[in-house]
Amino acid sequence: MGKVEKQYYSFAHPPQKLVLESGAELGPVTIAYETYGTLTKEKDNCILLTHAFSGDSHAAGYYREKGEEEKQGWWESMIGPGKGIDTDKYFIICPNILGSCMGSTGPGSVNPETDSPYALSFPMVTIRDMVDTQKTLLDHLGISQLHAVIGGSVGGMQVLQWCVQYPEMVRAAIPIATTMRHSALAIAFNEIARQSIMADPNWNKGSYYGQTRPDMGLAVARMVGHVTYLSDEAMRRKFGRRLQDKEIFSFGFNADFQIESYLRHQGNKFVNRFDANSVLYITKASDYFDVVDQMSESGPINNSQQDQIKYLIISYTSDWLYPTYQAKELIKTLKRTGQDVSSCEIEADCGHDAFLIPDDRLSSLIGGFLNGIA
Repeated sequence: MGKVEKQYYSFAHPPQKLVLESGAELGPVTIAYETYGTLTKEKDNCILLTHAFSGDSHAAGYYREKGEEEKQGWWESMIGPGKGIDTDKYFIICPNILGSCMGSTGPGSVNPETDSPYALSFPMVTIRDMVDTQKTLLDHLGISQLHAVIGGSVGGMQVLQWCVQYPEMVRAAIPIATTMRHSALAIAFNEIARQSIMADPNWNKGSYYGQTRPDMGLAVARMVGHVTYLSDEAMRRKFGRRLQDKEIFSFGFNADFQIESYLRHQGNKFVNRFDANSVLYITKASDYFDVVDQMSESGPINNSQQDQIKYLIISYTSDWLYPTYQAKELIKTLKRTGQDVSSCEIEADCGHDAFLIPDDRLSSLIGGFLNGIA
């Protein structure tokens, strides 16, 4: 994709603030986003790409930030000329979610009323609120029809929310490695991550900006999360019980095993790019997410005025965070309402993060599906 540029759109300026699902008000709101490809004169070739929990708007191409090395997009393998999401055909928009720390308004943003970061005064946001801000961005760009909405994990939740909230705008939906609502297991892991952050003495009830950050708590939260993104087979193959740069045990609490060193590395890398409070807010938003009833009540059978959305549901055999049985529940729910549903379970031993790993199967699957949408 070459060099790309992050863009920003601000709205909901006081007194016309954004009313959130909780009833709280927020404004102004800024959404960071990137675009790839060319929008047609009719504005009918747009694909909305929604990112996962700790992702951002930088899905493809590269750019430099603050003198750093070129940063490649998180789905570079999927987006570009002739790729699964073909920029010769489609105009792709990838916005950063509300509550994040990657350019969009979140708890680390400055509250104009106090001239200090919001911290925990930032209102609780939901997946629905995130989708509302994306809809506002599309309105600003004059786009009223989406060729498709595509996203994995928490991005897949946004895809499903789009289908129940603005179905008239969506021709096709591709939720990947996601669920209609969190299981008790997923909520449990998120709560462990949140508690690890809040137990860090530097967290200071969220008011750590300009001070020592809760890096240890955030690193542990990332380590916990990262385990859920992998699989037993992936960890066995990549690490096993191999030692890290040594031949015998240290008989202490150093990182003896490669897997220990790897998790520490992932935790330390995460604290340099993400905000601890954003982890709290985004994990809570994903825990609150529940569209089971809405998906059961929407569809051509129950609403003769609604155009039929074409769905492609993708899951992975080794994903134990959002296992295939949850994808099957979504498929059954959509079938009961008369929706046009295709599905595929991809065999992979990489775990939940498999959709982020370059894979020709996923690329051809998505590309073929998009080409079949009128």
